[in-house]
Amino acid sequence: MKKIKICHLYGNLLNTYGDVGNVMAFAHEARKKGYEVETETISIGDRFSSNAYDFVFFGGGQDYEQRIVQSDLLEKKDELEKYIENGGVFLAICGGYQLLGQYYFDAYNKKIKGLNIFDHYTQNQENASRFSGNIKIKDAINGQIYEGFENHGGVTYLSENQKPFATVIEGNGNNGSDKTEGFRYKNTIGTYLHGPLLARNEKLCQELLSIAIGNKSDN
Repeated sequence: MKKIKICHLYGNLLNTYGDVGNVMAFAHEARKKGYEVETETISIGDRFSSNAYDFVFFGGGQDYEQRIVQSDLLEKKDELEKYIENGGVFLAICGGYQLLGQYYFDAYNKKIKGLNIFDHYTQNQENASRFSGNIKIKDAINGQIYEGFENHGGVTYLSENQKPFATVIEGNGNNGSDKTEGFRYKNTIGTYLHGPLLARNEKLCQELLSIAIGNKSDN
């Protein structure tokens, strides 16, 4: 039987706002297309293999959990970067998005090193403020409208070499000022949209699944 294999990075530690729903939505769409689905949680001390998965999901958590995974995550950098460069489908939300970049600051204003695969960086808002509430965005590639929920104290800035995932219609997005939301590189998306994103936005879920299936046929 045809199989789709999903990796949930640190799914036992990073799962704020029910973001496991993204994994469930992706698996549901795959089963509708006749695929058997296998989901594996890769966590502390586990080996990540760049050629083992069709979809990787990396969610966020509280500062405590993110500090726990940070050093372990750095050990997985080479294989994760290889997966991304090979066009693997990768969705990173909130803390996962921040950790793909250079650094972010936790609630105690301690600088936490990221994977530095991408050039974006995240600073804290002044006066411990947060961006919280419903958000609506427009996909920068196809113009699709997506809805979700954002709740983050960080403000993220993309480099000149990075392309945003979307433009903010309602809400704050990356930093509340430049109207960018997330980033997209090849088949990797970083975003602040909880929701869960793929459960609320079926067309995006179907698009990512189609890419993953296409990747399998190319191999």
